[in-house]
Amino acid sequence: MWLRNPFERLSKNETEDLQISTDTYLGNPWSEKHLINTGFYFVRSNNKTISLFETWYGKKDNSTGQKEQDVLLNLIRSGIVESLGLRVRFLDTLYFSGFCQDSKDFGVVTTIHANCCRSITAKVADLKVALHDWKQFKRLKPNSTLNLQWTSHDWCWQSWGRPKRTKGQ
Repeated sequence: MWLRNPFERLSKNETEDLQISTDTYLGNPWSEKHLINTGFYFVRSNNKTISLFETWYGKKDNSTGQKEQDVLLNLIRSGIVESLGLRVRFLDTLYFSGFCQDSKDFGVVTTIHANCCRSITAKVADLKVALHDWKQFKRLKPNSTLNLQWTSHDWCWQSWGRPKRTKGQ
C-alpha cells in the first residue's frame, strides 16, 4: 500500500541496477544477507537486469513449491548479483515498511507491504488496520507530540496458527 510517493525515497544513483524491499532491514543497504520482499522493487533496465529477470522467470516457472520471491532470494544467495555485476540496494523498512518489520516513523514511511502473512484474508484485514492507523496519523496536528505506533498485525500472526500477540511479544 502506497502512503506517499516512494520514488522520492529511492536512490537516484544511475549505477544502481535494482532497489528492493526487505522483510527485515539489517542496517547495510548492500548486504545480500537481507531477506528480500518482492512486494516493491525498482529496476533500471539494462543488459544486466534483463539477464537477471530472464534467469529468475525461467527458474520460477520450474521451481515447484517455491514462490517467485524464494526463487530470487536463492539466486541472490547463489551469487547471481556478483556474476552479473549487479549493484543492488536493499531498502530500509523505515521507508519501505512491511508486517515483518514496521516502520518506526509515520512521518517518513512511504509503503507498507503485507508480508509475513499466509493468506489473502489476513493481508487484507491487517492492511485495513494499517490504513486506519495511517488515517489517525494524518489527522494529527503538525506539532503533535503524540507517539503513534502501528497496531499489531494479529490477522497475519494468526494466519501462521499462532495465538493473538499481546503487548511486549
